[in-house]
Amino acid sequence: MSDDAILTRGLEKRYGGVAAVNGLDLRVPRGSVYGFLGRNGAGKTTTIKMLLGLARPSAGTARVLGLDSVRDRVDILKRVAFVGEYKALYDQLTPAEMVRFTRSFYPGWSSAVAEKCARQLELPMQQKFRKLSKGNRAKVWLLLALAQEAELLALDEPTAGLDPFMTDALLKLLAEDAAGEGRTVFFSSHHLAEVEQICDWVGIVDNGRMLLEARLEEIRESYRLVIAAGNGLPSAAAAPVVTVARNGGFSRYLLSRDAEAFVAGLRAQGAAVTEVTPLSLREVFLELVRKEEPCTSGNAGATPAVPYLPS
Repeated sequence: MSDDAILTRGLEKRYGGVAAVNGLDLRVPRGSVYGFLGRNGAGKTTTIKMLLGLARPSAGTARVLGLDSVRDRVDILKRVAFVGEYKALYDQLTPAEMVRFTRSFYPGWSSAVAEKCARQLELPMQQKFRKLSKGNRAKVWLLLALAQEAELLALDEPTAGLDPFMTDALLKLLAEDAAGEGRTVFFSSHHLAEVEQICDWVGIVDNGRMLLEARLEEIRESYRLVIAAGNGLPSAAAAPVVTVARNGGFSRYLLSRDAEAFVAGLRAQGAAVTEVTPLSLREVFLELVRKEEPCTSGNAGATPAVPYLPS
C-alpha cells in the first residue's frame, strides 16, 4: 500500500488557452490533515475535481488511495467522502430523511457519528432542506460526509457559510472523528487560522502552481524572513531560498532552513543584514503570493504591492 493518500505529478487542466492548474505536484501522506491553501481562483477546486475524476486532466497524473483518477474514478468515489463548493440536496427532504436515504449506500456508515454531528453542529434535523440557511445546508453535507467514515475526506471550502462558533465545532469534529482515527483529511481553504488549528501539512498554490508544500511544524520552526542591503547579493531562488524580492537597495529572502548559515554568507559578502524574523503561516502565505508592480518609469526597482489576504 502506498504511503500517500494523494499523489500528483505535473497535473494540468486547461480551458482553451487558460491554465487553471499548471504542472501541479502534490503529495498528501495517509493519515494527515492537509490544508490546501490559495486565494480565490488559485486552482483549488479544479484540482479536487480532477482528483475525484470529475474533471479530466489535460496533462499529468493523479493517484488517490493508490488508484488512477481517470481509470479508477468509480472505485475512488466509493472510498472518498466529498463535500463540494455548491451544496444542494433534495429540497423536500429533511436532514433526518437524508440520513436514512444516504446511509444504505455506505457499508461503513456510522449512526453514532451522524448523531454526534447533528448534536454538535446544532442541526434542525426535521426542517426541510429548502428552508435551511446556507450555513445549515453546509452542515448537512458535512454530516453526511463524516458519517461515511471514508478513508479520505475531500472538502472544498467546508466552512463557507458557517459562523465562527460552528466553524470551531466542525474543526473539532474533523480532528476527533476523522484524523483521530487515522483517516486522511484534505481540505481547501483561504482561511489560514482554520488550517493552523488542525492541519499538520500545508500546500500553498497560486495560479495553478504549487508554491510550497511542507509540514506546518517545519514552517513554524525553520522558516525565516531575511532582509539585507548590499551589492551583488543572491538574486535567484535556490534551496534554502524559497523566494527573493528586490525593493530599492534591499533584498528580501524567504528561507526554509539554515537561516544562520545564509546570513553569515551574506555578511561575508559585506552585506548589512537588517532583519532575521521567524514567520507564521500567514506571513509565509503573504510572502509567497506577494505581487510586485512592473518596473516602469518612476517606479525603479518595482515597489511591492500591498499583499491581499482573503477574509
